[in-house]
Amino acid sequence: MAERPRIVITVSSSGEVSAETRDIFGDQCLDYVDVLEDLLAARTLHSAFTADHARTPMAVRQENRDVERA
Repeated sequence: MAERPRIVITVSSSGEVSAETRDIFGDQCLDYVDVLEDLLAARTLHSAFTADHARTPMAVRQENRDVERA
């Protein structure tokens, strides 16, 4: 089963805030930068892509089948 998209926010003891997206693929992660800046009243000083940027979501197909008991 695919994981739900998440944003992990960490605040250091010095007050520095970092955020990392997880299970958000491709350039979709960039949509969250402005939202995080607004919510945190902050600006981005450094950003880098995670491994999820290069991944593509897997489509999960679930089939319900009737099975006859032997």
